[in-house]
Amino acid sequence: MATHTAEPTAGGAAVEHLTLEDRVWLLRAMLLMRGLEERAMTLYRQGKVPGSFYDGYGQEAVSAGAAFAMGPQDRLCILHRDLAAHLIRGVTPARILSQYMGRAAGITRGRDGNVHFGDRQLGCVGMVSMLPDMMLVATGMAMAFKLRGERRCAITWFGDGSTSRGDFHEAMNWAGVQKLPVIFVLENNQYAYSTPVEKQFAVDPVERAAAYGFVGVTVDGNDAEAMFEAARAARERALNGEGPTLIEAETMRMHGHAAHDDMKYVPKEQVEEWRKRDPIERQEARLRDAGVDIDALRAEVKASIDEAAEEALAGPMPDPSTATDGVFCSGEAEPLGDGQAPWSGFSSGGAA
Repeated sequence: MATHTAEPTAGGAAVEHLTLEDRVWLLRAMLLMRGLEERAMTLYRQGKVPGSFYDGYGQEAVSAGAAFAMGPQDRLCILHRDLAAHLIRGVTPARILSQYMGRAAGITRGRDGNVHFGDRQLGCVGMVSMLPDMMLVATGMAMAFKLRGERRCAITWFGDGSTSRGDFHEAMNWAGVQKLPVIFVLENNQYAYSTPVEKQFAVDPVERAAAYGFVGVTVDGNDAEAMFEAARAARERALNGEGPTLIEAETMRMHGHAAHDDMKYVPKEQVEEWRKRDPIERQEARLRDAGVDIDALRAEVKASIDEAAEEALAGPMPDPSTATDGVFCSGEAEPLGDGQAPWSGFSSGGAA
């Protein structure tokens, strides 16, 4: 029977599966995400990032915690507010900033939108803007894993506004019927662009999981370790043939929908309330109590971002004559990498 439960916060089950090194990695990924997006926003205002720009300020724990629980052979459908997932899988800061600026060294080599990217060698699937289409992609991959008898899992993220679309229900229904090894992470960040949650749906979307025959859990999305534990447990269920899980991560979109949005429609009191629950500050407090030098870690992250920005700015723009390269498949497909993540701590993830 599907249930609607709350996962334990950090200090409980999560710590049993995380070393101190793992917990530092979670903080490092969140610091890198915030720092890279802040640098990208500066570059955007300088005219160096084309188009608009979308960030995940305040939501860093949702992608960091969930991605850290996945194994090398798992596949991640990552959206525009989930940069930490790319970083955890091993995408480098220089490549990310190059991508934002449309440089040749970017993940898509100057093609596609600035936040539309995914390195398949690292198990990351490039996103599309029509949300939540990536739920269908993740469900399709999970179906392939099941048909092949592979012990693997797919995961994707999407916003609360996505739950009002048909794609959401199609993916949920098929995943439930087939008991697929897929994890759906609902980033309930309180607004679908400018529409608050109370005007989007009459029932908490996590309760819809039960209607489709699988588990739905609500988690503090500003707690990286709680997110990790929820995803770890969901992955374990998936690999054991127990089907999908819908994880509702309660968080707040602390910036506008995009760089052009001043979010004046959000009450200031609401922003201030969530500012006190900053996910990075929460993780820093835990690690400081554990004896970690937070100032040194912040300095290390800042230095890596400075170096990455310098490298990306010095990189060339793509050669226009290569614009059609890679549009169509030709020759033999490149072998996929194993999606090996750059950390060495969480052992369960490497067992996939």
